[in-house]
Order: sequence, then C-alpha cells, then structure tokens
Amino acid sequence: MLAKLLRRLYLFQMLTGALLGTFAGLNWLQTSGSKALLFGAFCAVLLPLLLQFGMIAYTMIKSRPANANALWWYAFWGEFLAALQIYWLQLPWARQKSSFIPAHTVAPVEPGLPVLLVHGYVCNHRVWDKMGQALQQAGHPVLAIDLEPLFTSIDDYANLIEQAVQELLAKTGASQVQLLGHSMGGLAIRAWLRVHGSARVTQVITLGTPHQGTQIASMAITPNVAQMAWHSAWLHDLQAQETPAVRSLMHLALTHHDNIVYEQRAQRLEGATVTEFEGLGHLQLCLDPGVIDWVVQQLGQAHD
Repeated sequence: MLAKLLRRLYLFQMLTGALLGTFAGLNWLQTSGSKALLFGAFCAVLLPLLLQFGMIAYTMIKSRPANANALWWYAFWGEFLAALQIYWLQLPWARQKSSFIPAHTVAPVEPGLPVLLVHGYVCNHRVWDKMGQALQQAGHPVLAIDLEPLFTSIDDYANLIEQAVQELLAKTGASQVQLLGHSMGGLAIRAWLRVHGSARVTQVITLGTPHQGTQIASMAITPNVAQMAWHSAWLHDLQAQETPAVRSLMHLALTHHDNIVYEQRAQRLEGATVTEFEGLGHLQLCLDPGVIDWVVQQLGQAHD
C-alpha cells in the first residue's frame, strides 16, 4: 500500500516539476523549445529533492536542541541522505507485505535466535534492508513485516505481530523470538506484549521509539499519531499495564539528534536498559553501521 502511494506521489511531483520547468523555460527564461524541455527535465528531479530537503530541514530545525553543535549538522545532512535512500530507493519498491530471510550460518555453527523486525509510522519492511542482511550474516533468521493499514490504532497491529511471531517460530522451529522495532514499531511491539505476553520473547530492542510520546505529534491527524502524542493517555495506560519482568526484556536505543521523536532524552522506561547515540537522525538509526553493529551484538548475546 505505502509503496504504491509513494510511487504515485513521486510521479506527481516529477510531472509537476517538469511542467513548471518547461513553462518557466519558455515564458520566463525565453529559451528555445529543446532547452525548455531540458530545463523541465531538470526541474522534474529538482522539485522532489527540494521537497524532501524541506521536510528534513523543518523537522531538524524544529527539534534542534539548545546546545546544537557540529554533531547536529552532521545529523542534519546524514538524515537527508538517509531519507533519500529509504524513501526513494527502498520503500517505493516493496513488492510484498513481508520479507523472510533465512539464517546464513557455517556448519557446525547453530543459527541464532529468530528476529522479527517491526517498522515505524509511514514505512514498510524495506526500511530494514541493511539491518536484515547484517542480522542474516550474523546467523539470525529474520522476518520483516508491514504494519497495515497505515492509519489506524497501534493496538490493531498486535494481531499482525502475533501472526508474524507464529510464522517465524514455525519456519525456524525455535521456541522464542527477539523483536526489533523502529519508532512506532517499538510501541506496536509493546501493544502486542500487553495482549500476548512475553513467554516467547528473549529480548526487545527499540530504536528511536516515542515511549513518552513526541512533540511533533501535536496535530493528531490519525489514530496512531494521536497515541504517539507527548504523554498521551494511551501511552500512560500502556506503561501502567507493563510488569517489571516485561521491562527487563527491553533495551532502548536513543539518539540525541532525533528529528521526529523528541524530547529524545525523555524516551526512557523504568526498568528498561538504555543506550545513547550521538549525531544521528531518526531514519539513520536503521542505516548507520555503528547502530547495526550494536544491534547485532545485542541480539547475539541471547544466543551466547
């Protein structure tokens, strides 16, 4: 669903850019027809780039910490490049609703525990391309799923995660899984735990998840955005129903330069372990080699 929406959106943006560029070439720049067409082609690429850059600039500036330094600028440009890779090269080309990657192991080494990957808001399973391959190379069977419909209550995703857990256990023969969630995906995992318990779980890792909500969600345009609002009632109820045993399974990764989930330093849960990163934006948490190596190490410890 998201892939098709993105392809249509980018086609519309490129056609709009081409028409505006051609019109400007003919009427404002007074160029020949062929040069106007070339300028239109240039604008067909330029307009989507500018819109993407504008969105990243808006979120980075809005979430900019008071003591912003060179690391903030590093995160700014890194997040822009991450957005181009994820939203242009990965998400629009998803052809199915999930992706299973069998473990890559060398005998006599046993496969690691299976890992379920759960993406965030307005994403799909392709956001995990690099992470999934790294986990496979480390010996983990991996299943990445799509959370659909895109705009619904986070509670509605619990059944999807339950089906994925059952599928992953059936395909691998394992009795337990590890779960990794990015952004809203971490909340979807917690919503699933609230319904189905933690007996089949050895570890939960969340990357940039709004455990306390995010101030960017002040305009609740969809049910899941409303639930991710800063200190929302839904988040309060979710926390109140979690046991210390469940919290002990959680490892939260934060980046101080998160441009979507902020205040990021507040995204903690009592009883959960926290690891902090610097100089990374929200999407970069799924692509950064340092974060990927850290995730592989954390998920490998349960197998050891």
